[in-house]
Amino acid sequence: MQAFLVDKIKELAFETVKSNDSLWKSGILDSITIVEFAVEIEQKYGIEIPFDEIIEDNFETLEKLMAYITRKLDSK
Repeated sequence: MQAFLVDKIKELAFETVKSNDSLWKSGILDSITIVEFAVEIEQKYGIEIPFDEIIEDNFETLEKLMAYITRKLDSK
């Protein structure tokens, strides 16, 4: 999962990130790329990410994002 997320961030934002790097506050992902990123995640994992869940608590770091995706997968 982490490799997919890192690859997608590199593709969308031209940045290489580590698991605890800030994605949101650092500006690696902006309002447009974060939505594109969420769509990629939805397609890859077959989950639905409502816009109101695209927040720092879920998307600030890769660790938080992986935990969020895992919760979504577990609730399917």
